Amino acid sequence: MFEIKNVSKAYTKGGVKAVDSLSLTVNNGEIFGFLGPNGAGKTTSIKMLTGIIQPDEGSLELDGISIKDRPVAAKRQFAFVPDNPETVSRLKAIEYLNFIGDVYKVPADIRKERIENYCTKFGLKEVLNNKISSFSHGMKQKLFLIASLITDPQNWILDEPMVGLDPEAAFIVKEIMRERANAGKTVFFSTHVMEVAEKLCDRIGIIKQGKLIFQGTMSELKEQHGKDGQSLEDIFLEMIGSTAKAQ
Repeated sequence: MFEIKNVSKAYTKGGVKAVDSLSLTVNNGEIFGFLGPNGAGKTTSIKMLTGIIQPDEGSLELDGISIKDRPVAAKRQFAFVPDNPETVSRLKAIEYLNFIGDVYKVPADIRKERIENYCTKFGLKEVLNNKISSFSHGMKQKLFLIASLITDPQNWILDEPMVGLDPEAAFIVKEIMRERANAGKTVFFSTHVMEVAEKLCDRIGIIKQGKLIFQGTMSELKEQHGKDGQSLEDIFLEMIGSTAKAQ
C-alpha cells in the first residue's frame, strides 16, 4: 500500500507545476492504472514516489514508511520498472540479476528458483550469459521485469510496462499483475493502452496538466462521467479534451 498526499513539483522556481497537489491512495490487493496524456505528470509522479526526485511539497509513504525521511527502508518496499530499460550494458544478464538479488538480499536458493522461473516465462533462459548490450529493447524490458520480480516486492511500480513487449510477453505481465494483486500485493502502473487498463485495473486514476481529475473504479468513472455504451477510451478522450474523435 502507498499514499501520496498533496504532492507538488515544479522543475523551475515559480514555474508551472508538473504535478499539482496530487493525493492518491493505492491499496493492497489491487491493480491501479495511472492514466493521462503525454506531459500530464505521470512519470514525474512515479519518480517522486520512487525517490528519484524530491517533491516541492507533500508526502509519500510506502507501507507507512516515508520515502523522504527513510529512503532506504522505503525503497525496500517496492520494485520499479522504468519506461526506458537502460542499465550497465557491459554486464551479462545473469550478472545484472544477481546484482539486484544482492542489493535486495534475496537468498541464493530462492533467487535461483525465481530467476529460472521468470526467465523461462519470458524466454530469456538461453541468453542469460549474453551481455545486455546485445539485447533488443524488448529483451531489456523483459530483463527489467524479471529483476523486479525476483525481489518479490510488496509494491510493484511500472511506468509504461507494455511498451516494446511482444503480445505473449505482454500477456504474461498482465497475468503476473493479477497473481500479485490476488496475493494481497500492490500493483501500480502507468499506461496509454486504454483497453489494458479497462480490462485489468481494479481502480484507475486520471491526471491532466498535473492535477488528478478522477480516482476510482471503472463503474464509478462511467457513472460520473460516461454515457451508455462508452468505453474507457471514449470517456478518457472526453475528459482530457481531446479532438481525436471529433471527425
